[in-house]
Amino acid sequence: MTHTPTHLNDPDFDQPTAPSRSAEQSSFLGQLPPKVVFIGGMLGSLMVLFTIGFFILLWILLKGNSFSIAKSAPVPVVNQGAPSAANPQAQAPTGPVPPVTKADHVRGSGDITFIEYSDIECPFCKRFHPTMLQVMNEYKGKVKWVYRHFPLSFHANAQKEAEATDCVAELGGNDAFWSYLDKLFERTTSNGTGFALDALVPLAKEIGLNETKFKNCLDSGKYAQHVTDETNAGAAAGVNGTPGSFLIGKDGQAQLISGALPYEQIKAVIEAELGT
Repeated sequence: MTHTPTHLNDPDFDQPTAPSRSAEQSSFLGQLPPKVVFIGGMLGSLMVLFTIGFFILLWILLKGNSFSIAKSAPVPVVNQGAPSAANPQAQAPTGPVPPVTKADHVRGSGDITFIEYSDIECPFCKRFHPTMLQVMNEYKGKVKWVYRHFPLSFHANAQKEAEATDCVAELGGNDAFWSYLDKLFERTTSNGTGFALDALVPLAKEIGLNETKFKNCLDSGKYAQHVTDETNAGAAAGVNGTPGSFLIGKDGQAQLISGALPYEQIKAVIEAELGT
């Protein structure tokens, strides 16, 4: 009969044990000359320090590379967020840009055509309007400005305001259109309802139009489809927010410029097209 021990883990059970490895090592080191032990210890310490230093250096290099990548990576452009500097780089249109016709609202003349798709209630368009006025003052006879409608659905008054400008053009002509548009951008506080719809008629009277004729035109909604058609054509060409503009050079090639670029950036694009 085999008997199984019951005291293997009992401290009071006397069980012979093999010499420990640390004891063997201590015995071995004790037999070495002190100078050899000292040199061995120094070499071991240096190896540890070199190993630690290597990993620290590697970490610093990797961290530095990640910073360099982050700094050089292109930043996406936010066109319709909080006001910020827009990306000055132009892009190719995604579709054909409708040619300028007699139905367009045109300001100035020149070999360079600047077609702006805009929303009267857009705060960025309001900011961009003085920029384009400056362009027209600085580049008389070189740049013509074409204004087209692109009212955004979340700007409640923008559609009717766009229709109002077309009624003004019908009743008062091109100069009246631009005068009315300038005043709308000057007076609106933007963001959807910045200019009250009931103030559209008094403003038309202010620039010399017949109130009744203007009101009848506006109430009829006769230009509602025209505004929608311009918006759809702009979207098909690549406009996805306002202001969205196309700069057409002497060679007829169009560049899509998104956002309310500051004057200096618009100037640089125009100068490049003019070859100056």
